[in-house]
Amino acid sequence: MDRTLPFERVIVTGAAGFVGLHVTEALLDSGVTVLGLDNLTPYYDPALKQARLDRLAARNGFSFEKLDIADYDAVHAAFATFRPQVVIHLAAQAGVRYSIENPRAFAHANLDGFLSILEACRLNPVEHLVYASSSSVYGANAKVPFSEHDGADHPVSLYAATKRANELMAHSYAHLYGIPTTGLRFFTVYGPWGRPDMAYFKFTKAILEGRPIDVYAEAEMSRDFTYVDDIREAIVRLAGKPPVADPAFDPGAPDPASAAAPWRLYNIGNHTPVPLDRFIAVIEEACGCKAIKRHLPAQPGDVPATYADVSDLAAKVDFRPDTPIETGISRFVAWYRDFYDVA
Repeated sequence: MDRTLPFERVIVTGAAGFVGLHVTEALLDSGVTVLGLDNLTPYYDPALKQARLDRLAARNGFSFEKLDIADYDAVHAAFATFRPQVVIHLAAQAGVRYSIENPRAFAHANLDGFLSILEACRLNPVEHLVYASSSSVYGANAKVPFSEHDGADHPVSLYAATKRANELMAHSYAHLYGIPTTGLRFFTVYGPWGRPDMAYFKFTKAILEGRPIDVYAEAEMSRDFTYVDDIREAIVRLAGKPPVADPAFDPGAPDPASAAAPWRLYNIGNHTPVPLDRFIAVIEEACGCKAIKRHLPAQPGDVPATYADVSDLAAKVDFRPDTPIETGISRFVAWYRDFYDVA
């Protein structure tokens, strides 16, 4: 959607990633000049990342630097040269299960990498740092819907712990240096150009190839599946609204969603949990064939259900994600068939 935004120069980290592609395209559509940063890590198929990057490279107003966000000197140099007004930080090591297998990758990308971004924002002052957190921070919370105003201090995976650490690190920099920071708790993002490690991508691939799908704790699982266009819209709207210190913040009864510093957190979810069996049925309908299910127990780090309270997001930017899974999955499967040339 074309629109006029209150900024002209943005750095997007993770620009060759799933959400990074969609956000960068939306910014370019609005005439914003974007510098994309990404190291094209081989966590999943680098060819898909390169295809996303090729799509962006064809656009006016886009430039790219391949670098590791944990490389302090390289990040600082990119900021000093480009002088962004806004930074949208989407680069991270993803994957709840992968965090159990390779924890050091998460310390490197999600902790050292985020510190590098915070330092670059301190040394090259920006109007707003927007960064990706995750619904996984709610961890063992049983109260639903998940609200930013509830505590989130019981993560059940290292991935979740690093994302919660990002929120706290951002608060410290907002408090110490006055950097406006907004953390975005994404709820199970899906859609075209998505990540091959995500369940919906794996299910689609296996169903179309006639192979079994591994379904973990099907009867117990539900997710607040959020279509990527809705994520993109929320990010772009929030990017133009940097937070300010909350004058009503009470240190005697601190609100986990607010602060006496320019720091805020927002859920971005479809606020409509969908049982896993229904989600699979929608994929089957879009693919035109039934899944062969291999039922397995829940895996370590899995949370049974996610459900976003998005009332704060709606109050801030007058927007609630609302794309139904039938629409979103149909679009994803159509993209998958086209991209991978599947009849």
